[in-house]
Amino acid sequence: MAEIKWLPEAIADFERLYFFLLDKDIDAANNAVRTILKGTNLLTVTPRIGRPMSDEGDRRELFLAFGAGAYVIRYKFESDDTVVIVRVWHSRESRI
Repeated sequence: MAEIKWLPEAIADFERLYFFLLDKDIDAANNAVRTILKGTNLLTVTPRIGRPMSDEGDRRELFLAFGAGAYVIRYKFESDDTVVIVRVWHSRESRI
């Protein structure tokens, strides 16, 4: 099983996503947390499940269906048995 590490930016993303939904619907916020954590737990057993990013070396993206879009978990490998969560966002967000 792979170990999961979160970069500070990814933790901030996770918190931002939670609090955004919390203002609107506590159940949706809790479901979002469960969805994202389920996805990161999946990476512990199948770390290469995400789509490779051709222009980013060893980075990958995992898409997790949620609402009218998906959460995107961008991650990389620190070693063969360590996955680093780089960023997390919802596909409907405006990203610059």
